[in-house]
Amino acid sequence: MKKYLLFLLAAILPALRIGAQQSPGVACQEWQVVAGDTIPHVRIRPVWVFARGADLRRYRKLVAAVKKVYPVAKIARARMTEMETELQRLPTKKAQKAYIRGVYRQIKEEYTPVVRHMTRTQGKVLLKLIDRETDYTAYEVLREFRGGFVAGFWQTLSRVFGQDLKSEYDAEGDDRLLEQIVRYYEAGLL
Repeated sequence: MKKYLLFLLAAILPALRIGAQQSPGVACQEWQVVAGDTIPHVRIRPVWVFARGADLRRYRKLVAAVKKVYPVAKIARARMTEMETELQRLPTKKAQKAYIRGVYRQIKEEYTPVVRHMTRTQGKVLLKLIDRETDYTAYEVLREFRGGFVAGFWQTLSRVFGQDLKSEYDAEGDDRLLEQIVRYYEAGLL
């Protein structure tokens, strides 16, 4: 019995030691050999320090919003480039309008349930990320594909609810924190 206990202990202890070598603040630790010397290469996870609890809650809310809506913004970019190439291929305005109507119905059917369950913060972040990904504001996209009257209607309606379809993405200014969160998300750090 003592032999089995000793064997079990010898098998478990190295496994416990291996799990303890990675510290919680380290994302990845690698070793590089340069000119015969072994050099540790450690990537440290980003750490945000906030003076107030409200700022931390706002940051976490923004991270959750990016996690939810960034995939939708990437899909919007892919769909828009696909639409632009297809519209260039179509010969007549009538065929282009029919194609736009079909894509509009498809997008509306697919994303209405997703958009209805978004919060206002997530909606604002989605508008900013669409501008970041496509280089067009949501208003410009609507005006291009649905017309000026429809774009004006939705802009007016969005203003009533505190949103702005014409809001532009400013990675260096107001949206600096959002840009950092998106970069961390793309790198897999969030």
